[in-house]
Amino acid sequence: MRKTSSILKSVLLILLALFFLSPIYIIFVNSFKDRQELYDNALALPDNFSFQYYLEAMEKMNFLSALGNSLYITIVSVVLIVILSSMTAWMLVRTDSKWSTVIFMTFIATMLIPFQTLMMPLMQFMSAITENLNIPMYNTREGLIFMNIGFHASLSVFLYHGFIKSIPITLEEAATIDGASKFGVFWRIIFPMLKPITATVMILNVISIWNDFLLPSLTLIDTALRTIPLSTFFFFGEFTIQWNLAMAGLTLTIIPVIIFYAMAQKHIIKGIGEGAVK
Repeated sequence: MRKTSSILKSVLLILLALFFLSPIYIIFVNSFKDRQELYDNALALPDNFSFQYYLEAMEKMNFLSALGNSLYITIVSVVLIVILSSMTAWMLVRTDSKWSTVIFMTFIATMLIPFQTLMMPLMQFMSAITENLNIPMYNTREGLIFMNIGFHASLSVFLYHGFIKSIPITLEEAATIDGASKFGVFWRIIFPMLKPITATVMILNVISIWNDFLLPSLTLIDTALRTIPLSTFFFFGEFTIQWNLAMAGLTLTIIPVIIFYAMAQKHIIKGIGEGAVK
């Protein structure tokens, strides 16, 4: 009886996995087809695997420029999010004050606010800063990075906060007695111990920022500043959609994230389990 139940569970899990992976399969196989072949049968394998449409998609997307923009925005955003969020969470945990609790709960509350309710006032505010103070916040990669930090700080602080609470304060007290400064205690003692949750924070933010379309579409106007998701949208016209090129572009978009996730995925469950639950 147990063996039969185990087999049924395994079959169910396999079917669920195939169901969730089916969009990836559809995108991949159709990226090798011409439009006629795609319309004939979207689920069938292509007659021949040619990279012609990948090369055409890369040319029309200006892929290298878009890739550079996405890498720059994602890497700088994630690095700053990790540094600022970990330091913020550490100070909130170690500061015994009602204000630290208020600030932490404010971070948590902002996670419940939909971006759609903020996007128009945010764009107007950023445009006003650019025009009146000459600070490049609108239509710049640095302005987008600044906004990414703000929108992704809440979840990152929440995860770091739970993990840091599990670190004994006696380690910090011993380092302080040995003459370490506040800065030295964090970077030499605390931050190296945050490796599991840092990996989780990095993975979640890389996936979110890399795939983000809405905020870059509102912030980046110049063609030269487009990220990969913005460049992929080029194939979805008002009257026609170049599905085969769009599929090739989408495949190029998700490959870097899949590689990054495969390299670091073992830290996700460990980091969330040791951090958010505690």
